[in-house]
Amino acid sequence: MKPEALAMFQGSCRGNGEGGWAGTESGEGAGWPVSREASPGAAEASSTFVTYPTLGAARLREDGRCQEPQKKMKLFSESHKTVFVVDHCPYMAESCRQHVDFDMLMKNRTQGIIPLAPISRSLWTCSVESSMEYCRIMFDIFPFKKLVNFIVSDSGANVLNSWNQEDQSLQELMAALAAVGPPNPRADPECCSILHGLVAAVEALCKITEYQHEARTLLMENADRVGNRGRIICITNAKSDSHVRMLEEFVQETIHEHNKLAANSDHLMQIQRCELVLIHTYPVGEESLVSDHLKKELSPVLTSEVHSVRAGRHLATRLNVLVQQHFDLASTTITNIPMKEEQHANTSANYDVELLHHKEAHVDFLKSGDNHMGGSSKEGALKETVTLKWCTPRTNSVELHYCTGAFRISPVDVNSRPSSCLTNFLLNGRSVLLEQPRKSGSKVMSHMLSSHGGEIFLHVLSSSRSILEDPPSISEGCGGRVTDYRITDFGEFMRENRLTPFLEPRCKSDESFEIPLERAKDQLEKHTRYWPMIISQTTIFNMQAVVPLASVIVKEALTDEDVLNCQKTIYNLVDMERKNDPLPISTVGTRGKGPKRDEQYRIMWNELETLVRAHIANSDKHQRVLECLLACRSKPPEEEERKKRGRKREEKEEKSEKAGKDYEPEKSWQESERLKGLLEREKEELAEAEVIKDSPDSPEPPNKKPLVAVDEIPTIEKTKGPVSLLSLWSNRINTANSRKHQEFTGRLNSVNNKAELYQHLKDENGMETTENGKASRQ
Repeated sequence: MKPEALAMFQGSCRGNGEGGWAGTESGEGAGWPVSREASPGAAEASSTFVTYPTLGAARLREDGRCQEPQKKMKLFSESHKTVFVVDHCPYMAESCRQHVDFDMLMKNRTQGIIPLAPISRSLWTCSVESSMEYCRIMFDIFPFKKLVNFIVSDSGANVLNSWNQEDQSLQELMAALAAVGPPNPRADPECCSILHGLVAAVEALCKITEYQHEARTLLMENADRVGNRGRIICITNAKSDSHVRMLEEFVQETIHEHNKLAANSDHLMQIQRCELVLIHTYPVGEESLVSDHLKKELSPVLTSEVHSVRAGRHLATRLNVLVQQHFDLASTTITNIPMKEEQHANTSANYDVELLHHKEAHVDFLKSGDNHMGGSSKEGALKETVTLKWCTPRTNSVELHYCTGAFRISPVDVNSRPSSCLTNFLLNGRSVLLEQPRKSGSKVMSHMLSSHGGEIFLHVLSSSRSILEDPPSISEGCGGRVTDYRITDFGEFMRENRLTPFLEPRCKSDESFEIPLERAKDQLEKHTRYWPMIISQTTIFNMQAVVPLASVIVKEALTDEDVLNCQKTIYNLVDMERKNDPLPISTVGTRGKGPKRDEQYRIMWNELETLVRAHIANSDKHQRVLECLLACRSKPPEEEERKKRGRKREEKEEKSEKAGKDYEPEKSWQESERLKGLLEREKEELAEAEVIKDSPDSPEPPNKKPLVAVDEIPTIEKTKGPVSLLSLWSNRINTANSRKHQEFTGRLNSVNNKAELYQHLKDENGMETTENGKASRQ
């Protein structure tokens, strides 16, 4: 790690956390960045707010300025003070065994030259680099009110800096560490101990910082209400789990002793809360003798957690994760950043850069539920990152008017070429819009990168509904789609489940009183076991006939009258099905007429069974209702046969209606084919009747009506163009009626549908009829 690179990015790449935007609290203007001096502390973590019912003095910001008198104030959280204790004993000079190849980037290697041997860093170097990276990210994102005290422990405690703001920089720490130097592997290990550094860390936490002193001065008589919390990060090489427990007990006793001293001093503060983070680091390839454990509370003042991490890049990754947890940071990866290649100036490649910032920049994602943008960071599965795509850079700052927040940023890989190019590009006054990656739809610009006063900020753009607009209607769905919610039923549902005081407490089976709140929750759970929210997703809740059953089935216990009403409701539904009454089936979003009548009743019965089964465990009488329902659903065979005949009749009617929409030639052919089929079927029935008649045991069959021969069927006149439905129906009725009676002799003997009348006059009077009806004598 290069010190000059760290120093360069300390002042150039800073994220939010402690200010950068004037908020509505101070009244200095909303929406535009202000200087550090104007607004240090605009975005402290929400966990630092504590309410004091008896305090009416003022509400204080951590920068010390007093606001309007309220009963709230800010306490200093554990992140206000961070003490690093790094072990400087001889065993920290041991190699981490993670080799670095010097010739890794050399492509053209001259033959005959022996390559340089790879090197490996010591445990001390890995610890210092990882802790400096922790401090760099903290200084970039929180330039104020987040303080670090660095302590090196060997034969004694060497405090490298103080809580003063001028000592809070990487330059100061790197210069102090350079003066300390690496540990001496030939020193006496018996004279070195990490305990010296832990004692100095507790002493440092008891000291008052500038911000705490300013807050105590403003509170005057209520100075004891200013909190004092801190965090100790100890990097060492422990021997075993018992050694770790000894260190935890030692810190606990030291805090207890120093709190006694601070209680009698005006220049010290008692430690109210301390987080101890013990990091056991060991060379790569060795087995760890220390096991991890999560944060646990050792006392009301002290909590402890242990991390067993291999040295090298593993230690750096773990501290990168810890800095995000300690300061509520989040990760954003900028993808598809076009950059020109050094070897090929005319070509460009896309790179990704990961940035850290305060997690408030992602609050809109959490509110909207957009979790599809999350992914694993390149460091592994220990942390997650939000992916945003690079858009065309902008030279103007019009988009700043629509910002809802700005947060300082810090690149994760500060020394990489993509990070350096991105920061230099933004520091030159350019602004870059970032869009949410979506598979379909229009682009959504959610963030913007821009610099102000030599610092880079991640701006959150207003990409959702404005707070000044009216709230959306309850019937308005996603994308403006109107959905048919059961709004009226939901209002009735809320009215039935209001919280009201119970005047008469009930006893449980174990003779204990039932808590009214638990009783209300139990009632709400019963009412919501099956409750569709959309009208088109339910049938029974749209039927007035089902209301008596649906209203009582949710009860915890049913009476005999309730069971009788439920059975009457089921019988009523059976009667409706027998009469083939229509059901309120929604056809929204479906093509055609929707499901058939039998399918509608099948859906209704299934839904009703689902409702009853959801409450079957309430009591035995609920079981009786289900048994009645299942008994009514099992239809007899003759009922099924009747249903089958009805379905066939409906299919025939649908086919005839469909045929009426075709042209006449096709209709005539279909009609003639249908008539021929009917005649053939009747001939078969007549033949069967003759066989039965010839049988000696068969009774005398009734006289059959004469049928019309096929050649006697009147031909259907073909006309040009389509035939009306009336004509088609009339032909069908006439053809069917012609087979039911004996045809007139005159119509059978007619020529061109004209019959000659009074044939007997020709023989009696010798007269001959003519076409015009006049008689002529022969």
